[in-house]
Amino acid sequence: MAICPQVYARPMNREWVLHHLGEASEELIRTIDEMGKSPDYDSAEFSVAMMHLYHHLNTAWNSREANPERVTNESDEDFRAWSQYPTDLPVME
Repeated sequence: MAICPQVYARPMNREWVLHHLGEASEELIRTIDEMGKSPDYDSAEFSVAMMHLYHHLNTAWNSREANPERVTNESDEDFRAWSQYPTDLPVME
């Protein structure tokens, strides 16, 4: 997989990224726990959990370069854009 050095050479808002990775981790652990414990856990619950998980993973990546002031004043437009699946992250093949 080719890595574009320009994408990875910019400063990263580590605190913000770690917050979202932590939220994603908590959701993943909770989902695994709930799915393992509850025979009634269904696709609807899984869908909500995955939306929450991907929101945090996508936000961690898409807003990794946002400065603290911008994340503190996150707009609705930022929220929507940052929640989308990354367009600049190669998919593993």
